[in-house]
Amino acid sequence: MKKPYRKPEPGDFVEVKINDKIEKGKYLESHDRGILLLKLDNGYNIGLKKEDISEIKVVEKGESKKEISEMKLSGKKPIIDFYLTGGTISSKLDPSTGGVRNLIDSKEFFSVYPEIFDLADVNVKAPFSKQSEDMMPSDWIRIAKLVGKSLNDPQVKGVIISHGTDTLHFTAAALSFMLGKLSKPVILTYSQRSSDRGSSDSRLNLICSAHMALSDMAEVMLVGHATSNDDYCYALQGNKCRKMHTSRRDAFRPINCKPFAKIWKDGKIENIREDFNQRNKEKVIVDAVFDEKVSLFKAYPGNNSKVIDYFRKNFKGLVVEGTGLGHVSTNGKFNLVPELKKAIEKGLLVYMTPQTIYGRVDSHVYSSGRKLKEAGVVYLQDMLPETAYVKLGWILAHKQWRGSVATKRKMLENISKEFNPRLENKFLE
Repeated sequence: MKKPYRKPEPGDFVEVKINDKIEKGKYLESHDRGILLLKLDNGYNIGLKKEDISEIKVVEKGESKKEISEMKLSGKKPIIDFYLTGGTISSKLDPSTGGVRNLIDSKEFFSVYPEIFDLADVNVKAPFSKQSEDMMPSDWIRIAKLVGKSLNDPQVKGVIISHGTDTLHFTAAALSFMLGKLSKPVILTYSQRSSDRGSSDSRLNLICSAHMALSDMAEVMLVGHATSNDDYCYALQGNKCRKMHTSRRDAFRPINCKPFAKIWKDGKIENIREDFNQRNKEKVIVDAVFDEKVSLFKAYPGNNSKVIDYFRKNFKGLVVEGTGLGHVSTNGKFNLVPELKKAIEKGLLVYMTPQTIYGRVDSHVYSSGRKLKEAGVVYLQDMLPETAYVKLGWILAHKQWRGSVATKRKMLENISKEFNPRLENKFLE
């Protein structure tokens, strides 16, 4: 280092002059005494050799040394119950490490997202915090029971759940069955990029989620960026949407349907569909159960038929992601039909969904589809594979719906708009 300077503290926003250049960012702790670490506005961390630094200036003190404004509920605004369950949106920058850690209470949540408290009195609750890939059906059950209590609280206007993106559509599908007919909005939201990054999608997603939670649309909905810009969000049907990109801010897309609505930051809501449940005063009957003896199986060239026997021995139900209109190999060495027929005869329940995601399965177009139907495979129209998996596990947890005939009847019942009896492809326009 060329001359002494006052050492900043972790979390301080600083300007560093190094080799006649200026670098700006949040000061982080470094385990290397010769390196100064900064978190840049784009979210990346850089290391600077201290011996090359000529000047460092603290532009703004970090929140670790600033008094966080007191979060007070007004008692006059509508009440939203907000459940933090994990994911990027439920975390904040840890200035000591440069990484993120989970938000733990209302005060911390307010310090990161104060805007949402301008719209409502928000009761922030953190029942648990998990990465979405670690979510289990038991977590869906726990969330459903908590949300059910909120929905039946006359003081609560709506519910928001923060969640990691990777399996968010599984949880949304589970809630659409476990909560039954809703009386108020249930919103699941997310963030692809952490709140400390200039490109974070978290604030717009949260503000739009709050507007939808106060709306008259009593549905399980996923709210997030509609485009890669910060212009507006979509409210998507929870059991007919899917994460379709690994990192884009508008990663979630509606599948085989249109969004329920567009939402803007200023509170403007433009309904796109009219087939939604209206807010009402009926009691929500929570039916939070799940039989984990169900599985997903993706058809691919070279499927070994022995895997079907494994499913028969270890599971009650199987959802197949078939190729095309709902096919698996039906000829030659890898013909799966004999094993599927044997498994079905011995009690395995097998259902067909499209691995193309868009479109519907149909057993009547090709001979392979007819062979599978004759073997006992049930075709589920345009139901998403993940939604079918969740629905089957939920149905099999009810004794009265078990058995090939009863389960089939229930799987083909359109319980929560999870499939379209007819597709007109207008959603692609």
